[in-house]
Amino acid sequence: MSCKAMMASLNLSEDQVKVLEESFTKVGRHPDGTSLMLISAECGLTEEETLKWFKLRNAQWREAEGLPAELGSVLD
Repeated sequence: MSCKAMMASLNLSEDQVKVLEESFTKVGRHPDGTSLMLISAECGLTEEETLKWFKLRNAQWREAEGLPAELGSVLD
């Protein structure tokens, strides 16, 4: 299953995606625990759902950069 298909399976609203994308850009690709909790609360998602979104979004970012989607980072 592709990253896009997995993202679609999360069934997020446009507003939730907007907040998540803004956080991805402003907070970074690897939010700390406090940031993750705040983003989750703002989106009305669980921390697990938010973390899953960030993992999938990181995979999309890596693919767009020409890197393997499953490649880890120093922070993983």
